[in-house]
Amino acid sequence: MSKNILILPGDGIGPEIVTEAVKVLATLRDNHGLDIEMDEALVGGAAYDAAGHPLPEATLELAREADAILLGAVGGTKWESLDISVRPEKGLLGLRSELELFANLRPAILYPQLAGASTLKPEVVSGLDIMIVRELTGGIYFGQPRGIRELDNGIKQGFNTLVYAEPEIERIARVAGDIARKRNSRVCSVDKANVLECTELWREVTTAVFEKDYSDVALSHMYVDNAAMQLVKAPKQFDVMVTTNMFGDILSDCAAMLTGSIGMLPSASLDANSKGMYEPIHGSAPDIAGQGLANPLATILSVAMMLRYSLDEPKMAELIENAVNKVLDDGLRTPDIMSEGMKQVGTEAMGDAVVAAL
Repeated sequence: MSKNILILPGDGIGPEIVTEAVKVLATLRDNHGLDIEMDEALVGGAAYDAAGHPLPEATLELAREADAILLGAVGGTKWESLDISVRPEKGLLGLRSELELFANLRPAILYPQLAGASTLKPEVVSGLDIMIVRELTGGIYFGQPRGIRELDNGIKQGFNTLVYAEPEIERIARVAGDIARKRNSRVCSVDKANVLECTELWREVTTAVFEKDYSDVALSHMYVDNAAMQLVKAPKQFDVMVTTNMFGDILSDCAAMLTGSIGMLPSASLDANSKGMYEPIHGSAPDIAGQGLANPLATILSVAMMLRYSLDEPKMAELIENAVNKVLDDGLRTPDIMSEGMKQVGTEAMGDAVVAAL
């Protein structure tokens, strides 16, 4: 049965990098038997310019009907003066909320060809392969009450609420357990249970889930401050990390820079049925938009994640990953991963090279 993919190019470099990823999907469809159909719609600043809202109802309806979504990037300086309610980022947050995409998967993989691009010593990061599972729709970013208030003494006070219920913790723990079974069967749950009661519950519930249903997966616990230190000190000790929304936001960016360039890293946001939205982690980069300088590999690797996690096509995912490895072996580099002795190419040429490798 044909699967439907919704393409959301978005803003900044989004249209450029998504164009190359669509070439890859089309090649798999035309030459390798991938049974897909593709629709395209507006989101973010481009949608605001065209329809007055960063997430038009027509886009949301297509997103609900799709089997998977490929997003480029949203946002840029052009829309920074807009009211916060209609800024491009609200389109992204709206998709996550409306589609209940609660599980954010952020791999941090260091390709051996790029070991010299990391700021850490090669022996520390060579062979790095971590999957960070971040809870995406709860925690302190969404908890109520929140706001800024004036106290009786006239002093202003800002406040946010960190809150998680048992079902929210259980479902993200299960995502981590399921992924670990496909990797090296190790999960490190990151919390601050020595200070925060909310994450004390997080530890308690996560432990219960693994004892009951994932006894074959080794579960460990680590306080978030130590986890940040260990990511820099000895990152290869981790296989799968699972954590709260805010801790995951911070640790995944830390892990991303271990690899040398955020231009190489994909991500996925999944619902309870493994329907997902896939996007590179690097953002819209408006300063280089339209110049053919952007690295499309993170977006192309996001397609590989889509095939693996939402479309149940692991062999197709491997084809893409092998093609990216071949291109790197051949010495092709976009400016963000350029090093001495390599050949610098632009966005389109890099995409064409991956297609040729396929």
